[in-house]
Amino acid sequence: MWRNAIPEPIARQPWRVLIPLFALVLFGASVLYTAAGGSMSPWATSHIVRFGVFLVMALVIAAIPKDLFKFGAYPIYGAVVILLILVELIGGIGGGSQRWLNLGFMTLQPSELMKPVIVLVMARFYSDLPPSMTAEFKALFPALGLLAIPALLVMLQPDLGTGLAISFGAIVVIFLAGPPMRWFVAGGAAAMVAAPLAFFFLMHDYQRKRVFVFLDPEADPSGTGYHILQSKIAIGSGGLTGKGFGNGSQSMLGYLPEAHTDFVFATMAEQWGLLGGLFVIGTFIHILRWGMRVADRAPDRFSQLLAAGMTCTVFFYMAINLMMVMGLAPVVGIPLPFVSHGGSSMMTNMICLGTIMAVDRWTRSRGRWAD
Repeated sequence: MWRNAIPEPIARQPWRVLIPLFALVLFGASVLYTAAGGSMSPWATSHIVRFGVFLVMALVIAAIPKDLFKFGAYPIYGAVVILLILVELIGGIGGGSQRWLNLGFMTLQPSELMKPVIVLVMARFYSDLPPSMTAEFKALFPALGLLAIPALLVMLQPDLGTGLAISFGAIVVIFLAGPPMRWFVAGGAAAMVAAPLAFFFLMHDYQRKRVFVFLDPEADPSGTGYHILQSKIAIGSGGLTGKGFGNGSQSMLGYLPEAHTDFVFATMAEQWGLLGGLFVIGTFIHILRWGMRVADRAPDRFSQLLAAGMTCTVFFYMAINLMMVMGLAPVVGIPLPFVSHGGSSMMTNMICLGTIMAVDRWTRSRGRWAD
């Protein structure tokens, strides 16, 4: 009876993922509140406002028809590539990298847009490709070309973390499209051979330092190893239940760098302990499981690849950030989705969720027509 009283546009929203998402964002806002010393500014308020704005954007994306997604795939890809080229020509420089375009009313990081766009264009490419051609080696070259252009442009900025994220999304879609497994085995072997060469001849000095710090952070505890050592101390000192809301010494006293962005999980774990960490990880697992279920139920190849690729993009953000703050991966500057403060990260992940919601709507609409 009560369901009949709820307006249909509200009732049809995917509340099974929106409610956990709201909880995750609000939990993140509480952590940002404490990271600012018990103040909603400058991080917690903007975090909530950005989420509200990008939630509206995600709901608009969810209402877009599938044909429009497919039609816009290549033009949108081309537009973002042009933006990446403009970054190289006139982009703003910050922190030693050239990554941003000043549009007057906002500062845009086009490489963030490419993360969901590469998934979209790969899904379009493989949906148009006859399944019988997927196993043909000549069909792989156009897909690798679509990946190589933005990946190389992002690497030139330089931005290794975003370049890896773009590559991950594209390779996931290629893998799910069903080419022979031997291609990936050969690619992995080639990457292992090329990695030492890239390390010595292609990587910048600061990138090599990140690898050395990852392997032995105690070698320079007050210099390059400071971030990860303080993160480990913060996480470990939280214990099972944490030190209590607003009582994290590492983050409150300024020992933990980037406590509101890259290392926000360490800030949270110090206050809420293992139980808080399990809540965050469990919520992410629920969201990711929903995304893969949407992909599994999707009505066609394009929708399946699109939903799965977007879900894996969110997974990449989450996994790399958690591994980074725990010392299991080099520090690459990837924030924790929906928890860290940062507009670019929030925009990218909400585009991914909005696209998955669109696929879910296509599936449910098809079921209603079938009935």
